[in-house]
Amino acid sequence: MLTPLIIHRIISKQARAEFARAMNFEIGPPPELPACTDSESRLLYLHIPFCERLCPYCSFNRFVFQEKVCRRYFKALRKEMGLYRERGYDFQGIYVGGGTPTVLPDELAETLLLARETFGIREISVETNPNHLTDQNVKILRQAGVNRLSVGVQSFDNGLLRQMERRDKYGDGEEILGRLRSCLGAFDTLNADMIFNFPTQTPKMLDRDLDVLLGSGVDQVTYYPLMVSDSTRQMVTRTLGYVDMKQEGLFYRQILERLRPTYRMSSAWCFSRKPSLIDEYIVDYDEYAGLGSGSIGYLHGTCYANTFDVAEYVGRIGRGEVPLMASRTFSLQERVRYDFMMKLFGMELQESSLRKKYGAIYKYLWKDIAAFTAAGGLRYRNGTFSLTERGCYHWVILMREFFTAVNNFRDFCRDAIESPLVW
Repeated sequence: MLTPLIIHRIISKQARAEFARAMNFEIGPPPELPACTDSESRLLYLHIPFCERLCPYCSFNRFVFQEKVCRRYFKALRKEMGLYRERGYDFQGIYVGGGTPTVLPDELAETLLLARETFGIREISVETNPNHLTDQNVKILRQAGVNRLSVGVQSFDNGLLRQMERRDKYGDGEEILGRLRSCLGAFDTLNADMIFNFPTQTPKMLDRDLDVLLGSGVDQVTYYPLMVSDSTRQMVTRTLGYVDMKQEGLFYRQILERLRPTYRMSSAWCFSRKPSLIDEYIVDYDEYAGLGSGSIGYLHGTCYANTFDVAEYVGRIGRGEVPLMASRTFSLQERVRYDFMMKLFGMELQESSLRKKYGAIYKYLWKDIAAFTAAGGLRYRNGTFSLTERGCYHWVILMREFFTAVNNFRDFCRDAIESPLVW
């Protein structure tokens, strides 16, 4: 009989191989952005690749903040939105990630206001860091129409914050908690972005973090496992220690036991007091456009990546070009399996929604459905697939491997850049 640990290892190994193949993009002549001729609901992802300090575990496209470069970048980003509008695209939601989107709040606000004038935006989510939770910044973001603010906390433990090189810049655990509480009620949703399975983390340390969260009053908690790309593994090992996946499942069950009495699960790693946009916008939106240097989008069955070179990005936008550098068109089977995985990450999936979109689905999914059902991770009832408690962790493993593959692709693109901030 297979033990849970063996099952988890099998899922991880197979997912890693599949996602590595899926992220094998074609890099060559820049692909073309197709025109949009429908009115499907889509999300606009805006990437701001600047941080005051670079965290050792992060694989997103990001650079140390330079104000002059950043202002030119925001100007180009606003022009890129116009290029999508010219091609017939409309968007109902915005997610702004980074980097640190709030390094220049005035530029961000101008960008969001333009997006609201240009598209049919209904909801806006923005990421930030604890040191940016000032009264002035909160006021600017509220006036720009931000509904959800996601704060990169990671942990309240001062030892872990020091290992992550975040304590000096973003404050200690008590300061971060105070800043979060000062923002309660300012937005429809205040989210605390957390990470678990740090090498030196213990169950007692995680319990203390959970105690703080439960007493903080935040509307939403996102709890990711530590995800390490191939290129950051050495840095993470040097600064944080060796990542032990055997602890991950134990920590995850601890998080479930503590948070679920107070929060409902809106995804396998997001816990909400009320309905709201979540970090994994790929659950709520079938398609999304990625704007900004190093952003990734998924439109019309094709995954696109913008150039990771900031100078090239600004230059191409100035010439009226959509700055795509790579693409990968998914087969029908890949599209069905992608939708199946992403929608179920949101805890349940209506069979009818997949049938409406793709017609016959079982010829593409029967192996996945059979395997996860046999492993006790999937339930089917009255036309609805849903995750069991065991299945929630299966999907955490899947998404961890998915985002690791995406991060490896980012590393590959970034390594091809010689001088990304030289103008």
